[in-house]
Amino acid sequence: MRMSEKIEIRAIARFRSPFATKFGIPRQSGVVAELRGQVVLEPTFRNAEALRGIEGFDYLWLLWQFSANAAPPTATTVRPPRLGGNERVGVWATRSPFRPNGLGLSAVRLERVEWDTPHGPVLHVLGGDLMDGTPIVDIKPYIPYCDAYPDARAGFTDERQWQPLEVLIDEAVAAQFDSDTMAALRGVLAQDPRPHYHHDPERVYGFSFAGQELHFTVDENNVLHLT
Repeated sequence: MRMSEKIEIRAIARFRSPFATKFGIPRQSGVVAELRGQVVLEPTFRNAEALRGIEGFDYLWLLWQFSANAAPPTATTVRPPRLGGNERVGVWATRSPFRPNGLGLSAVRLERVEWDTPHGPVLHVLGGDLMDGTPIVDIKPYIPYCDAYPDARAGFTDERQWQPLEVLIDEAVAAQFDSDTMAALRGVLAQDPRPHYHHDPERVYGFSFAGQELHFTVDENNVLHLT
């Protein structure tokens, strides 16, 4: 008997994030530990019983969809930022968002559960790498004894390291944010949101963060200036 190839997956939640667009989002979960987000369940799944016991875990796995991609890619190789955006490797040797089924996997820290809100139970998490409104298709607890392999090799990411940028923020910009949001923003910018083949110190980049439109340049000394 031939098994059906039809797979039905539906969103169980949406992610709430300071990022209205893809630009600026950290390229991996956890690299900006201060970055706050919320997991808001879809109406069908707003049942506290489905989350019973989740507060006992420090970290969660989020399985989600790259919903901002225009169409499923067909290329079998991609150019990872860690390799400067010029070298190609196989798509399944990377975490590129441009993959046949467009699914992402992120480990986030569970800060707290807000049980009683107008939108049902809400998970407050740290360290996410998701855009605002991203559909989440599953939530699983992170279990250190079987999920962590500290001595594992990490392919080209072991071989190619990069240094975070120094970040200088205009006082007028800093005054628009509270200290927690500013710490997250500084962490995001230090990771260098630019495509890694861009090195023009005159180019001005713009992005939306926490409801504000921001602009920055990166000079020849790899110092980022946010204005």
